[in-house]
Amino acid sequence: MDKRRYIATTPRGCADLLAEELRLLGVGPTRQRWGGAEFEGPLELAYAVCLWSRLANRVLLPLAEFDAHTPEALYEGVRSIDWSEHLDAHSTLAVDCQTLRSKISHSHYAALKVKDAIVDQFRARENARPSVDLRRPDLRINARISGTQATISLDLSGESLHRRGYRKEGSEAPLKENLAAAILLRAGWSEIAASGGSLLDPLCGSGTLVIEAALIAGDSAPGLTRTHFGFLKWKQHQPHIWQRQLEAARVRRRKGMQSIPTLMGCDCDEHAVQSARANAVRAQVDTHVQFEQRAVQDTPTPSDQSGLLVTNPPYGERLGDERALKALYADLGVVIKERFVGWKAAVFTGRPDLGRYISLRAVLVNKFNNGPIECRLLRFEVEQRYFTTPPSQADRKAPSEGAQMLINRLKKNRRILGRWARRGGIFCYRIYDADLPEYALAVDLYQGDEQWVHVQEYQAPASVDERRAKERLEEALAVLPEALEVDQEHIYFKVRQRQRGRAQYEKFDTSGVFHTVSEGTAKLLVNFTDYLDTGLFLDHRPTRLMIGQQARGKRFLNLFSYTGAATVHAGLGGAETTTSVDMSKTYLDWARRNLELNGLDGGRHELVQADCIDWIKRQRGARYDLIFLDPPTFSNSKRMQDHFDVQRDHVELLRVISSLLSEDGVLVFSNNFRRFKMDTEALPKLSTADITAQTIDKDFERNARIHACWKITHKPSG
Repeated sequence: MDKRRYIATTPRGCADLLAEELRLLGVGPTRQRWGGAEFEGPLELAYAVCLWSRLANRVLLPLAEFDAHTPEALYEGVRSIDWSEHLDAHSTLAVDCQTLRSKISHSHYAALKVKDAIVDQFRARENARPSVDLRRPDLRINARISGTQATISLDLSGESLHRRGYRKEGSEAPLKENLAAAILLRAGWSEIAASGGSLLDPLCGSGTLVIEAALIAGDSAPGLTRTHFGFLKWKQHQPHIWQRQLEAARVRRRKGMQSIPTLMGCDCDEHAVQSARANAVRAQVDTHVQFEQRAVQDTPTPSDQSGLLVTNPPYGERLGDERALKALYADLGVVIKERFVGWKAAVFTGRPDLGRYISLRAVLVNKFNNGPIECRLLRFEVEQRYFTTPPSQADRKAPSEGAQMLINRLKKNRRILGRWARRGGIFCYRIYDADLPEYALAVDLYQGDEQWVHVQEYQAPASVDERRAKERLEEALAVLPEALEVDQEHIYFKVRQRQRGRAQYEKFDTSGVFHTVSEGTAKLLVNFTDYLDTGLFLDHRPTRLMIGQQARGKRFLNLFSYTGAATVHAGLGGAETTTSVDMSKTYLDWARRNLELNGLDGGRHELVQADCIDWIKRQRGARYDLIFLDPPTFSNSKRMQDHFDVQRDHVELLRVISSLLSEDGVLVFSNNFRRFKMDTEALPKLSTADITAQTIDKDFERNARIHACWKITHKPSG
């Protein structure tokens, strides 16, 4: 028997559930590792876990563990593995890397070293090498460096196992499928379904909880609807074993679906209900589930005497949502207590403080993470003895001493910065930037026909008590409307976290609501709900205005152009032509709308969807008099051919871009990497002047390292 060691990873809070699931799949003893479980067995067992696990993210096959205290040691350790046993020179590969407490702290750089070691081995042996495919490679390799220890594994799943294949690519779905399964299993759905109990989700969204419940009740392997696994093009793949697994799973599904209980989801949003129905069709459970458009107050009374009501209510983006959220949770509580007595209920929420408005005492509370949001699963027995009195929404605590200090600071900043902004004709600016360390927020004021406030929370250091940090955040959000004299409905809150790869392009919401604000002579569109950022980086305001002043008669190039705000300023400043390049169609459409808003929709303004680095290399003979370059700090987007690291790659990037710069042209280079150091010695033909101080306005003085900016020109020949 070919016995190997595997590691299955799972979301935080699910490790014990995963261990039990593996036991039921026939896996022997497991050992908790990497937020998951390590187990041993033949390849067929790993196939079974890939096909049947409802909870795992990935199934990894470790190939080697070795000391990797330096990048060179990592390279040599990877190269010592015989990669010809796993892929061919004509295969494609991708490398994922995580680093923890390692001197090799840059995961993108570590992934690049792993990739280099593999392709160099093939090049030396066969004078040919595998190519990189970040989206769907033939083989995905996982590198984990903890301290000085590196573990190199094959990712047998290929992409996260939460992707069952029944949700459309790019669809809005904040609850991942394996997390939904974990919620159901934690709430006891397996036992309820086995006894014939029903399930209802009164706020079903795209239907994930209901569909996962159907797969569990119908004994349907979640991997049956997937078309891709990471082992399918692996050289050691055993297709006959895999086909045997698939056929056995299909037999079990046909039998299990014959006795599935009643499953129903409701939502007030017609689009959400349509998405849920389409997802059910793709999951092949549409004949077993029902989705209806209903408000939560209109949730039907079940005919069954027992079952599970499970739901994931919204958490709210705007402070104005607070009143509506409290009412929603209160309405949910009324529905549960009036119509579902004798049932069990489970409410999964990122706002456990709102749970009290359900007016039902939880018998158990479980902790999970939904992405970066720490959530709670509130589990209820719907019995009279657990009913509680609804809290009075009129009951408001007086501000604490700290909150009062925050109010005073916000009012002071509004007064002082408001005068400065009015004198300079500035309508959008940062009004608070963690001035008080206890309240670590960035607060931006936007003024157009109305006033809006965009709030982002900085991640608290590990030394700060998590519970106290959350209390301070709630205090801060409670006092903002009064301190800034802005209606609650116009205050938007988001948690700021590092965005990697495609995350910078992914939506938070789908409101599609844009507002027009002014900046100098420009009119620009901002969106407060759908993305992490609003579409306008306020710290770049002086840089954009400077570009507008220098653009007259110039050929202007905007690389990594985002929503095209700098292009608008260049166009209004009299640029002869403008070219804006970005990978994201979403942002280029936004840029097009910004140009049209300012009457700049003629043929002189070109928008190009492309990988900027690849596009630059393909230009022959093009020349620009003014270039704005504002690249991401890191990027591993699937649209790019390789990882990008601004510190590592800036020299080569500037060399290539300078070939597009006219003899007397100016390149404005900005980036947001706080530890960035310009390698001027590696750029002997270019003159680099640090103009950061000129591009930091009064509203960002407290955070002057938010970006760095250089003016770059050709040195005189001779």
